[in-house]
Amino acid sequence: MSEHVMGTVFSLDVRATAPDVAARAAADAFALLREAEARFSPFLADSELRRFERGECAPSSDLREVLAIAERASADSGGAFDVRAPDGSLDTNGVVKGWAAQRAADALTAAGCGAFCLNAGGDVVTRGAPEPGRGWRTGVRDPHDPRRMLAVVELGDGAVATSGVYERGSHVWDGRTGRPATGLLAATVVADDLTTADVLATSVLALGPDGVAWALDHGARDAFGVRPDGRLVTVARAAPSPGA
Repeated sequence: MSEHVMGTVFSLDVRATAPDVAARAAADAFALLREAEARFSPFLADSELRRFERGECAPSSDLREVLAIAERASADSGGAFDVRAPDGSLDTNGVVKGWAAQRAADALTAAGCGAFCLNAGGDVVTRGAPEPGRGWRTGVRDPHDPRRMLAVVELGDGAVATSGVYERGSHVWDGRTGRPATGLLAATVVADDLTTADVLATSVLALGPDGVAWALDHGARDAFGVRPDGRLVTVARAAPSPGA
């Protein structure tokens, strides 16, 4: 099942679930995504985000949650992550896509879908396994060559997000300077949930190469970046001490 939402294609693969249950759950999940787009799009003049920005409404509990996530990410990253665009307008896309996809995933789980993969335009949240003994596999493309994979992430319950400038250009800015982020072409983060993975991936892209180690200290299971010259930025985790 797939649908075009938030300017990208969301696809859903549900396993080990009765077809009628999966169909109802999928319909509800996609409805949540469409609702999030309508409410938080910076491109719709009548979205809740724009009306709030113009002072026409108080923030809903969901908008307060999104803004709180952004505020924490900004504080944690020393201001590199910022939902205030260089022109001064609010743009919560760095939070909302992952947040909305995670809400949809949580709704699928609550509806009884025990094994699924929700792909949000390349950012993925998974539950369970597609078949016994194998996890869900997500390929991370080479920003210089769309035919080549830099890595394949295999997950059970978890999420992986990539933020990059190789398709949409310099759409991520460094909140500390207000200028486009240029230290990395792409950043990939694996985390427990897609809200965390998506925000961290954007933060790493804004921070540059030093952001990879930073992400591991702020909720990432794993992370890596790609420099403009194609070199990878990784951080080796310390081996556990004997008896640990």
